[in-house]
Order: sequence, then structure tokens, then C-alpha cells
Amino acid sequence: METQLEEINDRYRYLHHDMERPVCDPSSIALKKEFWLSAFKEHTTMAVEDLFVEEEYLQFPDISINTREQHDLKNFNNTFSEKIENKKILIVANNIGRAETIKNLFTKDGYSPIVLDTFQTFEKYKLTFPNKEKNLFVIVGDVLRGFESRQFILITEFDLYSSHYQKIKKTDRKNEKTVENLLKNLSELQVGSPVVHIDHGIGKYRGLKHVNLGDGENEFLHLEYANEATLYVPVSQLDKINRYCGADPDHAPIHILGSERWNKEKKKAVKQVRDTAAKLLELYAVRATKKGIKFNFDSQEFNTFCQGFQYIETTDQNAAIQSVIQDMISEKPMDRLICGDVGFGKTEVALRASFLAISSNKQVAVLTPTTLLAEQHFQTFKDRFSSLPVEIRELSRFRKKSEIQESISLLKTGKIDIVVGTHKLIMGNIQFKDLGLIIIDEEHRFGVRQKEKFREIRSEIDTLAMTATPIPRTLAMSMEGIRDFSIIATAPQKRLAIKTFVREEDDFYVREALYRELRRGGQAYVIHNEVKTIHHKLSKLEKLVPESRITVAHGQMPEKELETVMRSFNQKQFNILLCSTIIETGIDIPSANTIIIYRADKFGLAQLHQLRGRVGRSHHQAYAYLLTPDEKSITTSSRKRLNAIQSMEELGSGFFLAMHDLEIRGAGEVLGENQSGNITEIGFSLYAEMLENAVRFLKEKKPINENLIETSKIDINLHMPALLPKTYCPDINERLIIYKKLSESTNITEINEMEEELIDRFGLIPLEAKTLLLTHKIRIKSIAADLVKLDMTEDSIIGTFAKEPKINIDVMLDSIKKDNSFKITGPNQLKYFVSNNSLASYQLNSELFFSKILGGKITLDY
Repeated sequence: METQLEEINDRYRYLHHDMERPVCDPSSIALKKEFWLSAFKEHTTMAVEDLFVEEEYLQFPDISINTREQHDLKNFNNTFSEKIENKKILIVANNIGRAETIKNLFTKDGYSPIVLDTFQTFEKYKLTFPNKEKNLFVIVGDVLRGFESRQFILITEFDLYSSHYQKIKKTDRKNEKTVENLLKNLSELQVGSPVVHIDHGIGKYRGLKHVNLGDGENEFLHLEYANEATLYVPVSQLDKINRYCGADPDHAPIHILGSERWNKEKKKAVKQVRDTAAKLLELYAVRATKKGIKFNFDSQEFNTFCQGFQYIETTDQNAAIQSVIQDMISEKPMDRLICGDVGFGKTEVALRASFLAISSNKQVAVLTPTTLLAEQHFQTFKDRFSSLPVEIRELSRFRKKSEIQESISLLKTGKIDIVVGTHKLIMGNIQFKDLGLIIIDEEHRFGVRQKEKFREIRSEIDTLAMTATPIPRTLAMSMEGIRDFSIIATAPQKRLAIKTFVREEDDFYVREALYRELRRGGQAYVIHNEVKTIHHKLSKLEKLVPESRITVAHGQMPEKELETVMRSFNQKQFNILLCSTIIETGIDIPSANTIIIYRADKFGLAQLHQLRGRVGRSHHQAYAYLLTPDEKSITTSSRKRLNAIQSMEELGSGFFLAMHDLEIRGAGEVLGENQSGNITEIGFSLYAEMLENAVRFLKEKKPINENLIETSKIDINLHMPALLPKTYCPDINERLIIYKKLSESTNITEINEMEEELIDRFGLIPLEAKTLLLTHKIRIKSIAADLVKLDMTEDSIIGTFAKEPKINIDVMLDSIKKDNSFKITGPNQLKYFVSNNSLASYQLNSELFFSKILGGKITLDY
């Protein structure tokens, strides 16, 4: 304690003169030792013992909900209708959102469930006299299976939804990132950003605006077009909006509202997309004819190997692993790119792929861009395969010539199972006996010729590439489907985002950053990418932070010296590593959590992302300081890169950084000048979506016309405010994301999951938000019924059908002819008379309306 107080006083003496960042006097924020001991004595120390009462617990029969039955709770009622008279029933839900859903379900069936905050509250209710009206309770908890005791009955979500429990658990899959989700995400939208409206072209986003059109306030997306023309887009139609990506946002082509230019651009893009789609299908056909290796898969052996992984797999990581397994056990050669932030578990995917290859008696080659990364992977592979008879070798400049020659000859005879190496692996004298899998790490660091040369060894070899920041061309190829693409964007548990600061060079600032890290017992990197002056920087740092132990590392050092330096730093013999960009890949030291990068303006976006990723590989808060000269010395593109890296400090941002790189560098470098014009005119995200649909249309032998983008053209009006109130969800970007997800939902389950997420994050849903959710549920059912318009008031529902509806009109007319509630009011119009006007009645009326039109039981609850 005395040492800590002394350190606090030392730091105060050093920092209190800084008038720009004033610090508090220690006496105002820290207790003196005598005061702390005095306060401690005032508290009582207690010992707590476990109490255990043995009781008999019974299992009950199947009580799961069956949506096909007339009454959803038929099984529950059969089992507990009598018992609820005398016993209290507690239903445990996974989260607040699910608790509200379950409460609504039972309320609909005539029960009066009470939602409780804690199990202690239920204990109080248990003591009260049994009362059927107050015998059903819902609470949030983590219990898998229910039971019946002498005092009460406990039911879990699994018991109620066992038949489709996996669907409910798929709320976790919202974290599973896909290319489409990331492209369409509006989280990065800022006021002034260009966006693409499918019908009207490119305009500038000016925020969300509340407008009253006579039925109460609703929220609209405010877009500004050329000549200051304004367009308000209802939030229910955000499926028509995409982020504009394809050129510098400052130079995005802003269209004139109502002009023909946008339609002409779309027609040109459709023609280009049609040609590209045809080429892609040719590529698919060629890939399909190539027969690769069909690897063996023994689930028991594979699971045993997986147990060596000491962490819990994230959702995205699991999805990537499953995709790789499916690729490898099929006959088609794998060509998959794994994009995941640094430290997010890409190596584990590679390890499991390697295990599958070795299990089929095939050799594995791991290609890395740097010697340090080769050494890192070599050690990792040795550790994970230590319990198996697997021979692993490294080919890099850290190895003697005699060792390299021996490894080359053993590769040829098949006595080496896994080889890890740098460019030496693509030398002409390397021959494999039976190579089955190529793993390319940090793919963006290799040139196209280098990678293709490696693939030429055998074209049918499975290839797994890994990168934290895919270069734009690779990104575009993956999005177009030329390569398969998996994203690992879910952070490992307890991982914190790296706090990133862009500042002008300042010795005081550098000293403070290093001092803070060393005081908490950590280590730091200082990047100085000029080998000629690195020792001058060393002497400067030694004067600046005299209490530190600094060592130097750069690529021009002899191999053995470099290896010794890196090992010494890893073993904490030094606490500051002054180095060049040699540490960009391959360094994994959890205790190093501060990085200072001099002349950050000279680095590319991918480099900055990689360098920043050297820290923050544990549960400690990490810091990255990007130092630049004065503002006048920085170019516009450098400033944009620095702004991008600073704004993208959240975990898993590598994909978005590549998208920013695409904007900064322009689309010409991505797909060649031939296609760059179209991408610039319509935006990359819309281009990618059109291309995806064009490929699907060609596969299904459908004609490709201008309507390549499928959006719902249904007008739903409930004559009530349908929005997320500012008081409920104050953050504009959050509201945008939620509106976008809702407008792109394709089934009722997705909307219900969103409803549960809203309750979980923001609390019980207000009336306006409930109306918004109901609007989207009605939209989905309207699509199924081929309606183009639905108008609902307190006394009627008027539905307008498409001119050539796909549903069987004769069957529908037969269903409603004896029902006086329906009336045909036009050639394509049907009116349904209702009597109730509450929001709950709106949902019930909608269900009855769609049940008659579509036939069978229709519910908007699941």
C-alpha cells in the first residue's frame, strides 16, 4: 500500500505542471493508510456455510408448444391445468425479450403471468396462499431443464420449445458475420455520407427526421439530392437504401431527383453485371469439373484434437471451421479466404484443417510472409500436435543451411507432415511427395505471382488463405463468389477494443504513454521504420524513459541476433521493443499492450491495422498511439487513412477497414478499369448485390432485366405512429441499424428475435415500436398473399392485390363467400370489416384476415 501511495505521489509531481491536462491532488482521491485501516475495522467479518435440503424432484411429460394445433398450449394445459390450482409454476426464460414473448403467449391463452425480477421475489410468492390467478410466473435465468418439486413447478424455455429450440438459440447467430450483412450495415453512416436509393440514385444522408403526415409522427430518412432536392424515405423501406462505396465519398456522383441519368446508369450496370455473371458461371463450371482431394473425417478423432484448444470457440469461428470441414470432405478443391481480426482465432481454423489433411495421409504447407511469423506458427503447430506422431519442420532464415537441405529431402520422401516457411517454400527445388493442403497466412502481404506460383505446384490442392485486412482486390473477388469467404468478427471472451489516438509527435506524450504501461507491469512496442536512425531514436528514448529496459529489432540484423532479441523480449528481459515494421506479423505477446508508431502517416491502412493488432491480445486494455508531424505535412489520403483507423477501433473491424481502403483508393484497382466506372456510378454494395442476383437468375434460367434488386413494393398503413422513439433508443445509428434489419427481414421469426433483442437492450417496448414491428409482420404476410397495398383502420382492413396474383383466387373466394365480414370493393380489392381498435386487436384482426386469404391457421407470433 505504501509503495502504491508513493507511486501516486511521484506521478503527481511529474504531471501536475501540465496545464492542458490538469491532474487531481493525491490527497483528494486516495485514502491515507491510517484512514483505510480505521475504516476497515468498522466492518464485521462473516463466515457463510452451505445449506442443503434433500428433496425429490420429478420430470414431467412433453409440454412443448405445437403451432400446428388450434391451441398452442395444448400440451401444457393437458399436464398442468389441474396442478396450477394448487402449485405455483415458474417459467425460466433466456433473456428479458424471451420472457416478454412467453408472457404474451400465455396471456393470449387466458392466463395472467407475472414477470419477476429475481428468484428471491419468487420465494416470497411461494409463501402466499395458492391462487390460480396468481400461480404463473416468468423470470429470466439460465436453467436447461425443468422439474416438479413438492412446493412448485419449474419450466424452462427448452421444455416449451424443445421441437425448435435451436431456432431460439440462433439469436447467437446474429453475431455470425456474413459478407452481405457487413456490406448492408448502416452503422458507419455519418451525416453527409453518400447513400444509394435503388429507385432514385445517389444522394447525401442528412439524418433521421420526424414528420407528421396526419396519423401522428413517423420517422423518415432524410436524403438530399442535387440542386438541394429533398427525399424522405420511410424507415420501413430501408431495404431500398445501401451505403455508397466505390470512390472517395467527397467525389461521389450526386444525382438529380427525377432525372433519367440514374436509370441509364442502372441499365449500363445491368449489362456489365450480366457479362460478369456469365464469366463467373464459367469459372464455377471449371472449378466444379476439377476434382480435388476428398479428405477423411473421423468425428471422434477430430473432437479429441479439438479439446487441445484452451478457449471457447466464438460463433463466427465455429461457422468458419464448419465451412472448412465441408470444403475439405467434398471433391471440389477448396479455395477459401478467412478474414478475421488479429487474435480472433484464424490459426485454430488452420490447425483443424491441417489435422484433417494429416488424417488422410496428406502433407500440409504453411506459407508466411515473414520469418518471425514462420517461427511463431512453427511453435504453435509443434505445441498442438505434440501428442501426435506428426513431423513438423520450418524453412526460414532462422534455420541452418544443413537443416533446410535435410527438410527439403524429407519433404520429397514424405517423412515431413507439416512444413512452415516463408518464400523459400515457393523455390523451384522444393518438391512434395503428396501435398494436400496449402495454408497462406497474411495473404495480403504476398504478390499475385507468388501465390499463383505456389498454386501451380498442383492445381487440385485445397487452399486456405487467412488475412486480417483483405486487400480490396481480394475482397472484391471473394464478394463476387470467385472465392469462398468466411468472416471471424466475433471477439474472444474478455477481449477489449484497442483505444487508438492520433497525435502530433510530442516527447511528453510518449513518456506518459510508456510510463503508464511500465507502471502496470506491461511491455510496449515503439515503431520507428528508419533503420539508419533507429539507434539515435534509442538514445532519445533511454533519456526520455530512464527506468525502462529497451532493445532494438529490425530486418537487417543477423538471423541469430534477431532471434535472440525477440526471445529476450518475449521472456520480459526487456520491457520496450524499439523496432521497424518487422513485427507487423508474427508477434503474439499478451503482456505487450501499448504501441507507439512514429510517422504513422507513411503507413498503409492494412499495415496500421496489423501493427495495432500486435497489442490487445489479452484481457488488459491496450493502447495504440499514431504519431504524425504537423498537420501541413500530411497528405489528404494519409489523413483519411488515419481517420479510418481511429474510427474503426472496435473489435473485428478489419473488413470495414478494407471497405474504407476501397473508398480511398477507388474501384479501378479492384476490378480493373473496365468495370470501375460502373462501380463508381452505382456504388460497390449495390453492384455486388446485383451481381449476386444475376448469377442466381442465370442458374435458375430466369431473364436478367432491370429489376435485379428485389425490394418489397408493398404499402402498409396502420394510421398509427410506427417508429423507435428517441426516448427509447436515443442513438441515431442504432435506430438506423434496427430499421434496416427489420426492413430486410423475410420471416416472422426474425422480427420476433429483433423484438426480444430490443426488450433485452432497451426495456419493454413502447406502443410506437410495437406498431413498427406489427407493420413488418403484416408486410411479410402481405408478400405471401401477393398484396401490393394494405390499409388498416379501427373498423376495416382493405387489401389491394397485384394485377396477376400468384395465389389461387378461386380457393380464396370460396373461403370468404359465406363470411359477411368480407366485401369485394374492386377488381383487385378486398375489404374486411372489424370491430376492435386496440393494437392487440390489430394483430388478431390481421391473423384472421390472412387466415381466410391464405388458408389454415396464421399467427404473427412465430
